[in-house]
Amino acid sequence: MTGPEVIALGEVMLRFDPGEGRISTARTFQVWEGGGEYNVVRGLRRCFGARTAIVTALADNAVGRLAEDLILQGGVDTSLIRWTSGDGIGRTARNGLNFVERGFGVRGALGVSDRANTAVSQMRKGDVDWDAVFAIGPRWFHTGGIFAGLSDTTVDVADEAMAAARRHGITVSYDTNHRPSLWAGRGGADRAREVDLRLARHADVVVGALALAGDRPGTAHIDTDGVPDALTQVASRVPQAGVLATTVRAVPSAGLNDWSSAAWSPGTGFITGPRMPGLHVLDRIGSGDAFAAGLIHGLLTGTGLERALAYGTAHGALTMTTPGDVSMASLPEVEALMVGGSAHVRR
Repeated sequence: MTGPEVIALGEVMLRFDPGEGRISTARTFQVWEGGGEYNVVRGLRRCFGARTAIVTALADNAVGRLAEDLILQGGVDTSLIRWTSGDGIGRTARNGLNFVERGFGVRGALGVSDRANTAVSQMRKGDVDWDAVFAIGPRWFHTGGIFAGLSDTTVDVADEAMAAARRHGITVSYDTNHRPSLWAGRGGADRAREVDLRLARHADVVVGALALAGDRPGTAHIDTDGVPDALTQVASRVPQAGVLATTVRAVPSAGLNDWSSAAWSPGTGFITGPRMPGLHVLDRIGSGDAFAAGLIHGLLTGTGLERALAYGTAHGALTMTTPGDVSMASLPEVEALMVGGSAHVRR
């Protein structure tokens, strides 16, 4: 059996979605799976047809098996999941939950995560034989700042995994994906920046690269005109990276976004992706991960950076038109949007 082409390391949570309503008044929830790093390989599998796998840990109970079932429905290889025995009530290990409102108009999206002490947050350096994982022949390895931010030990796991991937000649990508809630009480934005720079220096491709500009993540306001200089600054901080990429988003309201992207590489310099002003949004969660999936697809298939940006931008845009974290887009839909396709009915 042929092994996965792309492997990701990250947490997979259950997402509880109240639809158009509020978390605090909901009586029913739609349940999806999701997680920053997982969403990338899920999109690569379902939209772009790549063979993918996820390295994660789940508590071995009915909730963990629900997450596994959803991962299997997404077509992602589950053979690298680490199953952890629990004590029945979550004292020693549990599975993460994420409650997410989509937002509407002037009411922005809201996420309330319940992920402390999860099985994956307790992973430690040495738990995974990375040389054995990478010996099965993947071409790409992806992880990011969400996994690294779960605990002090997951930073070391990500570092170990990325270093091993580079030893095996595998292309490595890192998505900064800063979540302030993960760093509260653990050094805040300063510690997050320290970790991002430590890990991004292992990466060939840095997604969410604008988070590495400025003094600390989340504090630098960068308008569209400032993106070229910001990416140049980031290139000086991670000089080994071959590609820096970012989404570019303005948010007039929760349901209407101006959406685009930009990238830098030594060969191309600064380039921009397709511009999609006034994009109507149903659910923006996961759009950055979908962008990363499209970008990776383009780079893996040798399309060149400009077309890879277009794949990412179109895939991210389509992901915002459907509910849940994960992509429901097809490759023909993505490629039609890349050349200016419309929303006319197809019969």
